Amino acid sequence: MSLQDNSLPNVDIEQFHVPHHDQLQVQPSTHKPRILLLYGSLRERSYSRLVVEESARILTAMGAETRIFNPTGLPQTDTEDEHNPKVKELRELMMWSEGQVWCSPERHGSMSSIFKSQIDWVPLSLGGVRPTQGKTLAVMQVCGGSQSFNTVNQMRILGRWMRMVTIPNQSSVAKAFLEFAEDGRMKPSPYYNRIVDVMEELMKFTLLLRDNKKVFVDRYSERVESAEELSKRVNQKSI
Repeated sequence: MSLQDNSLPNVDIEQFHVPHHDQLQVQPSTHKPRILLLYGSLRERSYSRLVVEESARILTAMGAETRIFNPTGLPQTDTEDEHNPKVKELRELMMWSEGQVWCSPERHGSMSSIFKSQIDWVPLSLGGVRPTQGKTLAVMQVCGGSQSFNTVNQMRILGRWMRMVTIPNQSSVAKAFLEFAEDGRMKPSPYYNRIVDVMEELMKFTLLLRDNKKVFVDRYSERVESAEELSKRVNQKSI
């Protein structure tokens, strides 16, 4: 791409790419969308876990392959290293997934420490690969009282920091203890319908983006940085 009349003198012409339809994959993947679901409570009757389990059923019915990470036994960050079995399991699932569902209870106006600890164990870069970059994300929360959106708003910030594509729709279940039967299944309600909406939208975004992740996460600034690093290596004097 050539820049005419020097209108952008600060731009590295060699690294300046113009987005075009031709960059996008035409032939979609045929395997089931891989969705990882995380929840944020260790209680025996955890409503965030029950929401995630119900979400997994909906996603499976829509044709996804789902896996739910159980945070029981996951150590606090910095107390162990990446060789811990639970840490290793979580990171492998992060790499496996093409999309994710996050659901946390709201505690003291924010996400639970159990949920945040799971994200804190996932580095932005892992073995030269960013394990969450470009993957789709749906955020949900459960409330013990009236409906709130503090936790989903925080998770949106967290998802952006992890370089994920967070879908517009979200779910917040008020008085969650009233929304589930004794067997753990969610009762019919507008809250349930909203969760179906969120899972449907997550599937659509995942199908749209998963084959084009490399295109959407390709950044001009990183291309410039990589080119500069390569130039330094090539031109360094022999020792």
